[in-house]
Amino acid sequence: MPLRIENQLCYFVLNDNDQEHGGQEHSVPATRVHILTDTEKSMSYVELAAERIYITEAEADALTVAGAHDGRQHVKADVPDSLI
Repeated sequence: MPLRIENQLCYFVLNDNDQEHGGQEHSVPATRVHILTDTEKSMSYVELAAERIYITEAEADALTVAGAHDGRQHVKADVPDSLI
């Protein structure tokens, strides 16, 4: 998922799997971005324009530095041989 941050503005590409039209880039102030955790997938995401956008932990960290609200939950493995 393409993400860039400039001057506390976060730019996300929405609908990037719509290959016919390409994705549309939207900007939002970092202070309006809330980073959450999908516990089933053990991944961080943000919701923009009613779309769930999964992000890497490095992207989540960069967003928090820019001013985003960090609502991530730290998940732990509860079964042996778990990848997390």
